[in-house]
Amino acid sequence: MPTPNAMLYAAFEQQAQALWPLRQWARAAVPVLSNGHFGAHRPHRHLAAALEVMRLSEITHRRPDWGITAAAGHEVIEETVAVTPFATLTRFAKLGAPTQARVLVVAPMSGHFATLLRDTVRTMLIDHDVYVTDWHSARDVPMREGPFGLDEYTEHLVQFMRDLGPGSHLMAICQPCVAALAATALMSEDDDPATPASLTLMAGPIDCRISPTAVNMLATSKSIEWFEHNLISTVPLPLRGAGRRVYPGFVQVGAFMGMNRQRHIDAFRNYYQGLVDDDREITEPIRRFYEEYLAVSDLPAEFYLETVRLIFQDYKLPRGELTWRGRRVDPSAIRRTALVTVEGERDDICAPGQTLAAHDLCTRVRPYMRTHTVQAGVGHYGVFSGRRWQQHIYPMLRDVIHVSQ
Repeated sequence: MPTPNAMLYAAFEQQAQALWPLRQWARAAVPVLSNGHFGAHRPHRHLAAALEVMRLSEITHRRPDWGITAAAGHEVIEETVAVTPFATLTRFAKLGAPTQARVLVVAPMSGHFATLLRDTVRTMLIDHDVYVTDWHSARDVPMREGPFGLDEYTEHLVQFMRDLGPGSHLMAICQPCVAALAATALMSEDDDPATPASLTLMAGPIDCRISPTAVNMLATSKSIEWFEHNLISTVPLPLRGAGRRVYPGFVQVGAFMGMNRQRHIDAFRNYYQGLVDDDREITEPIRRFYEEYLAVSDLPAEFYLETVRLIFQDYKLPRGELTWRGRRVDPSAIRRTALVTVEGERDDICAPGQTLAAHDLCTRVRPYMRTHTVQAGVGHYGVFSGRRWQQHIYPMLRDVIHVSQ
């Protein structure tokens, strides 16, 4: 007999199906009420704004488009380099561009699609040949494809670096910093020709014992059994991944929104008023943010629970106890890979010091091959998106990659 929590996903899908006719009607009605004769009357604009707010607040499972069509004066097309049941290795090819440093950008598997790194990718494309780990939502992966845990995640990074070839660079953002460091250590120990020329770790939980945040304290305040019982659900029929146990993306985004409830209420209130006043300077940034933020991706239960237990509760990597397929991960094996760590001064998800800890583990990387920066005035997302990422962090990273060729 399924537990009540195992049925959470089924209840969510039933609610979504029940609201589908209303949302479809809203999509059709908004353009009519907003324009022409109807749009000239303020009551109609109020109704259209209310319906548009309802549309925007919908949680979807559709990956948004990257929307990157040009960079550095070149047309950009997306190329599929490799595909597994759990991920697509995507290249953003710049047509007619000269040969440039190949960089694999590792997106987090944390409830959103890789498109959350759109600004990161767009900026990196200025001077690099960029590839991205485009993770698939676990709800779309059939049960026959087997489990996906931290070992499989790390294995994907090793294989993708081999797909890029020798001399390529690895750049991990947030959660995958641990797997990226592990993959680099394993490849270094094996003298793999595709070992990254440089490894960039941005706002990642290498050692969560340092300056623990609210996220870290939540992870240690409950047992792993609590997380499994309360947060893991089962994908229902008729979805392709029916029967697979997952940490649903809608649970993750709901928790994050609950932590900043008033901020989101104010944003939707401003969106409503901006629509009524036809003020696109207000409405467009809000619309773009929530269309991305509310597009959620489910995590395989194995990966989520192992991440919580091994990284956030037991600190396996900094304690020298992390293993891959039973083999101990030894960061001191890294010798010829330049190491870059980046942190945000105001990061309340991964506090300053947690990523810097990678330098203490990589004892054989020579001092001139090490770089660390703390960007003043930015939080977690400001490390890899926005003005300070573009103007301060990126130029430093570009220079390190250039000299590490």
